[in-house]
Amino acid sequence: MAAAATRSLVRSYNRILVASSDPSFRKQLMKSSVCAEAVSEEAIGGAHALAKLAQFSCDSVLLDRNLADLDSVEVAELIRQRYPRVEVEFVDSRVSVALPRRLQLEVESGAESPSAGMEEVEEPTGAKPGNLEVAEALPGMLGTSRAMQRVYRLARMVAPRDTAVLITGETGTGKELVAEAIHKLSPRARHPFVVVNCAAIPETLFEAELFGYARGAFTGAVQSRLGRIHVAQGGTLFLDEIGELPLSMQAKLLRFLQNGEVQKLGSSDIYRVDVRVVCATNVSLPERVQTKQFRQDLYYRLAIFPLAIPPLRERVEDIAALSEQFLSQLSTENKMLPKYLTAAALSRLQLSQWEGNVRELDHALERAFILSGNENALRLEHFQPFSESAQVREI
Repeated sequence: MAAAATRSLVRSYNRILVASSDPSFRKQLMKSSVCAEAVSEEAIGGAHALAKLAQFSCDSVLLDRNLADLDSVEVAELIRQRYPRVEVEFVDSRVSVALPRRLQLEVESGAESPSAGMEEVEEPTGAKPGNLEVAEALPGMLGTSRAMQRVYRLARMVAPRDTAVLITGETGTGKELVAEAIHKLSPRARHPFVVVNCAAIPETLFEAELFGYARGAFTGAVQSRLGRIHVAQGGTLFLDEIGELPLSMQAKLLRFLQNGEVQKLGSSDIYRVDVRVVCATNVSLPERVQTKQFRQDLYYRLAIFPLAIPPLRERVEDIAALSEQFLSQLSTENKMLPKYLTAAALSRLQLSQWEGNVRELDHALERAFILSGNENALRLEHFQPFSESAQVREI
């Protein structure tokens, strides 16, 4: 690249995020002319970098290949998907002395672009983009599609941490299964996994349900009761449908996330609670932030590690395995010989849009299982909602 072009490229990086778990390496990079001439901020790891990007609009991320918390290749993939205009440049703390100096010389001389110099660094073992090993499915889940492989990898990466996880996806994609799997794969697995459906609790009862209450706190409170947060002590609190959390409760939840303290309704006593929070939503929280239905500061606290679950129509190759598993369960429950799908029936299932996702598939198979009677084969006509407009015919 010509010297002028290189200087132009560097000058376009007006805002830079430096992400490394090595404090001395971060300091060296921040002192280099590349960062000194720009507005630069630091992130102490991959999860922190993802959280910072939600608040810090930047042009470039200098990403250490040797992060302590997450796989750098996965972090780079997430950044490129969410922020396509942000350039991700890999740096390597193993050459912490030479690299910042090289960056400075390249900028001053214009001989090579910063990215060209970094590409010469040898790829660390186990971090080859496009050649990732097949990830083991999460406990209780099925599917070998590429979309689910990514979910498995990311979930296993974040599971050992106490990082807050926000699971997003359409209704019926299995968000609670992913949350429970993260809990089972974490050091908290021997402690409770407590589920709170934010859409199912009346607003007037929410504070008492979440934080508990003391005897006499309100009419009918004849004895003290622990809240769901306290019940989850040492384990994981799963807040499902977090987008439906009333605004009146959002400030109180944020306070708990900030200081880890719980105060029962009607009591002055304060208790410290060690709980990991995992949330799920089928609505867009950023959109709710824009419409003032969800607090922005709470969103940033919950979305440190967003994890998107793909809809079933984007993982069609998993339908056969999922169907086989559901039919096996139904056969066992009904003490019948195993049933199977004909080729035409499977083809029709794979052509459906599945607006209800895996849950809808499960229900469709159960209906077909019943309609098939004593037959072992589930044929196209057994799937009533689909057969009316089916293009595929039984052979």
